[in-house]
Amino acid sequence: YLYDYETKGGGSGIIVGENDTELLIATNNHVVEDSDELTVQFIDSSVAEASVKGTDADMDLAVIAINLSDLDPATKKQIKIATLGNSDYLKVGEPAIAIGNALGTGQSVTTGVISAVNRAYTDDEGPLYGTETDKASSSSAVKYLIQTDAAINPGNSGGALLNVRGEVVGINSSKIADYATEGMGYAIPISTAEPILKDLMEKKTRPSQKNDSATYLGISGMAVTGELLDKYDIKEGIYITQVFDHTPAKDAGIHKGDILLEIDGYTVGKMSDLTEVLSYYKIGDKVTAKLMTRTNNGYQPYETTVTLGGK
Repeated sequence: YLYDYETKGGGSGIIVGENDTELLIATNNHVVEDSDELTVQFIDSSVAEASVKGTDADMDLAVIAINLSDLDPATKKQIKIATLGNSDYLKVGEPAIAIGNALGTGQSVTTGVISAVNRAYTDDEGPLYGTETDKASSSSAVKYLIQTDAAINPGNSGGALLNVRGEVVGINSSKIADYATEGMGYAIPISTAEPILKDLMEKKTRPSQKNDSATYLGISGMAVTGELLDKYDIKEGIYITQVFDHTPAKDAGIHKGDILLEIDGYTVGKMSDLTEVLSYYKIGDKVTAKLMTRTNNGYQPYETTVTLGGK
C-alpha cells in the first residue's frame, strides 16, 4: 500500500527587496518546492503567511512574498533589506559568517573562513555545477560554489553567508553539504544568484496549489538546443516529443514537434520550468500558450488557449 502524509520542513531566508505591497525573501528552491503552505518567522518571533513568487530549480533559488499588510508594524521596524556584496572578489582565507535556522532550532550564527571559490560540485547524477575546465564557457548552465568551513547544517538552507562587512556574499545550501567530511559547507555565490533573484522578484505572485489540485498540459518534451535556437532566434523553449490523447494540450491543437516558448508570459525552457509555472494555476484555468510549429517555410509562431486539466 502507498500512503500519503504531510510533513513539515524548515529553512532560512534573506530579505532582498520590497515592492508596493510585498516583502520579498530569497531562499533555496528545495526549501519551498512541493509546499502546500508557507510561513515565515521573524526575529521577534512573529509569523506571517508567504507565497512563492518564483523559483529556479536548476540553481536551487526561490523568492517568496509576504503581504506588507500582514506584517505587524513592530516587526517591520526590526527588519531591513540585506546588503548584497560581490562574491567575485572573495579571497580564500577571509572570514565567513553563516546565519540561519540551523536544525530548526531558531536563528544561529556560525563562523569560519572562505575555504575555496569556484568550487565545482558533483552528485550521483553527474556534475551539478560544472567543472573548472568549463570556466571559459558562456553557458549559463555552468555554475560554481563557495566552500566554507563555517558550519552549514539542515535548516541553514537559504540563509546568508556574510563577509566581515555584513554583506551577503552567498546563499547557503545544506542540500549540497558534504556530511561525510567535517567542515565542508557550500553556498551559491551572490554574484551568480543576484540576477536570477531580480528576475524572480518581478514575477507575479500566485499561491501554489495543493498536490491534489495540480494541473497539467499533457505533453513530454526536452529543452531546445543547437541550430534551432540560432536559426529562429529562440532564447529557450521546449521541443514537444509527445502530445498525449485526451489531454488539454491535445484539445488545444498542440502537436508533436511544436516548440513551447511561454505560458501566460512565463518563459519555459525545460519541463521543470513548465511544472513550476503550472503549479500556480487551478484546474479549469485558461492560459495562453505561445508556441512555434513546423510549416513548409520552417517554424512559424502561433498562440493557443489551453484549459488546464487535473492530474
